[in-house]
Amino acid sequence: MFLPLRDENPTRSTPLVTWTLIAINGVVFLFEVVIGDEALHGVFGAFGVVPAELLAQPVGRSYTLISSMFLHGGWMHLIGNMWFLYIFGDNVEDRLGKPLFVLFYLAAGIGAAFLQVAVQPASTIPTIGASGAIAGVLGAYAIVYPGARVLTLVWLFIFVRLIHVPAVLFLGFWFAMQFLSGAGALASAGGGGVAWWAHIGGFMVGGAVGYLLRLRSRPRPLRTAGSNPGVIIPFDRGRRPQDPSPRDRRTFH
Repeated sequence: MFLPLRDENPTRSTPLVTWTLIAINGVVFLFEVVIGDEALHGVFGAFGVVPAELLAQPVGRSYTLISSMFLHGGWMHLIGNMWFLYIFGDNVEDRLGKPLFVLFYLAAGIGAAFLQVAVQPASTIPTIGASGAIAGVLGAYAIVYPGARVLTLVWLFIFVRLIHVPAVLFLGFWFAMQFLSGAGALASAGGGGVAWWAHIGGFMVGGAVGYLLRLRSRPRPLRTAGSNPGVIIPFDRGRRPQDPSPRDRRTFH
């Protein structure tokens, strides 16, 4: 098991959006607990992404692309997602700014859902969870802050150790595991489980946004107006210090 405990990557602003998203997910899950399993089955069907229904009613069921991000299938499902958002969300929010981070989070979740639907278009099992959107956060973080150190708990049988891992290595390994699991799931006709391709889709969206952010922060050459027009002066556009150059049949993520 590899569990991130914290990253060593300070921010310049309070991550209000990240904290708000965690709070909303927590409140919605408490509602799930209160209503009980029988009613919860109907909630998952009504507000989760059901691939076959979404393709049959793309307009009428489009709201599920958003609502599904705030539903979870159990305590561990919720805690795992929110922990990753807590560790990595603040820096991406800090880099994008709060309004853009909200749009980015939702866009990553929608992109994640679309890939999952594309892979399993005939599925009638609701897909729920914030992992697709959070995978987008991880993808952006890996590209924008590849050298940030992540304190990681490594637990393999009797081997337990805390190590510092570069973010690009930790998140790259995470993505590789999702891809391998997703490829293996393609051969399975199971009725529920983990929506691996939603993770992959969200990470790809986040990685693309992270790449655009890196492009914007690259120094641009400025030609001097003096006698030697061949001299190039690097122009840094204020790069931030941290920039290094019912709980049964449903699919959750």
